[in-house]
Amino acid sequence: MVKQKQVKMTIAMMIRTFTELSHISSFEKRYEYLKLIGSVGRDVFGEDRYLNQQFYRSEEWRKVRDYVVVRDQGLDLGCRGYEIPGKVVVHHMNPMTVEDIIHSNLDILDPEFLISTSSQTHLAIHYGDRTLLPRLSFERKPGDTKLW
Repeated sequence: MVKQKQVKMTIAMMIRTFTELSHISSFEKRYEYLKLIGSVGRDVFGEDRYLNQQFYRSEEWRKVRDYVVVRDQGLDLGCRGYEIPGKVVVHHMNPMTVEDIIHSNLDILDPEFLISTSSQTHLAIHYGDRTLLPRLSFERKPGDTKLW
């Protein structure tokens, strides 16, 4: 009985939500909350990649994607000061699977489980590589003698 309870708690702790993420103030801590530590070159969908591509071309995905980008104001992980220069990637905080698509799991279209990222941050999340994260750039002013 105790073992079953521990498994359920572990599974519940792995579910990431926008609500929880929005209570985390720093970009670095948001990254830590989201990082997945995958392996480079690992096929997520393999021979079923066509399902993934169909999903990302669907009208439903495009609508929810647009909603998330607006909600996050084009900010990387929704953090002020981290504007996304270029294409915005909408990241599934809980990795999507072939079964999610086949069984029409509505969670994959729920903004509560999605966040806007830059392509670099998206890679950092999937591979656990902090060096890929963007750094804040500071505007220099006359008389400013403090280095970054």
